[in-house]
Amino acid sequence: MEASVPRRTRIQQEKRELILEAALDVFSANGFRGSTIDQIAEAAGMSKPNLLYYFRRKEDIHETLMQRLLDTWLAPLRELDDVGDPITELKSYIRRKLEMARDYPRQSRLFANEILQGAPRIMPMLEGELKSLVDEKAAVINGWMHAGKIAKTDPYHLIFAIWATTQHYADFDVQVRAVLGSDRGGEGRFEDAARFLEQLIINGLKPAG
Repeated sequence: MEASVPRRTRIQQEKRELILEAALDVFSANGFRGSTIDQIAEAAGMSKPNLLYYFRRKEDIHETLMQRLLDTWLAPLRELDDVGDPITELKSYIRRKLEMARDYPRQSRLFANEILQGAPRIMPMLEGELKSLVDEKAAVINGWMHAGKIAKTDPYHLIFAIWATTQHYADFDVQVRAVLGSDRGGEGRFEDAARFLEQLIINGLKPAG
């Protein structure tokens, strides 16, 4: 019989969360290779031996963060409902992705850093959980197309386009605010982006006639 994993105490869980929050700052700023256990311990306000009690290696911290990130990143796509109205569902997906760009910029940079390095630590996640979900939702989009509810296009590249345009507002936020200027670079930039992307993407998906 497999031994049960001991439950963590509230204090232990709080310490783990403190470490993960500090590691998110360090990894998103420096990337995996440029980050050290010492930097994470300092950011968490604890000693290195104390940190290593909770996570044995830098890789363990990074893996935990990446799994959480992927779960968060995929949540809006999971909610794409095959029985819903396609235009409503896709508008909602675009807005949820922009909300994530606004609310989770560090997580976005962490993910982008990992991808730019060739995804050496998360490739199994990309080829497994991510691919399975995208395949599933591409089939939903194909179903809408065959039913004549939206124009025919490549569902995978539609999903990629939504990822690229929405995540830009997290990864290149400094550039976006600089170019928009002080009068348009405030919180309203996300609503402006949502309206534009809805017009660009949704209008292109409306069936002819």
